[in-house]
Amino acid sequence: MRLRLGYIVLLIFLIGCSKTDTNVMIKESPNVLDKSWQVSSMFKNDDYMLIGEQGKIGFIYDDKEVVRFYPDKKQKYMWHFWAETPQETQDLFGQKVKIIGVSKQTGEKVNVFEGGIGIPNTAIKDNDKVGRMPSMMSLPSKGLWRLEAYVDEKLFGSVVVEVH
Repeated sequence: MRLRLGYIVLLIFLIGCSKTDTNVMIKESPNVLDKSWQVSSMFKNDDYMLIGEQGKIGFIYDDKEVVRFYPDKKQKYMWHFWAETPQETQDLFGQKVKIIGVSKQTGEKVNVFEGGIGIPNTAIKDNDKVGRMPSMMSLPSKGLWRLEAYVDEKLFGSVVVEVH
């Protein structure tokens, strides 16, 4: 009798824990279902193709096999940041950036990269019109991922990519 009662208590405890874990995942990722999950558009900036939102945020990417995302494969990407005004863009220089990846399929969040927007070389013409940040990024699984860029701990923008 005690053994049955013990199993029943254990079963109730396990069911309660699994329900709590699911709720935690939803609480951590409330906007996963709210935002568009289309792969971000590509656009040209100077001589480079970027993926993201033109005039706001993006990184050099041309969807060729050599730069595509594959599970757990680290690649170099150069991020670009533009603010509303040239002065606001210059205010981004030196700011800390954190890139968080959110999976459409699972809602999983991963820390993809942490770095900072570089101080531009003013000897190069118009080099201060965009904030740039080199990065090494990889994502853990196939599917659509939203890369959320936080500048100084505030969401600056996001880019949706496909991991092949």
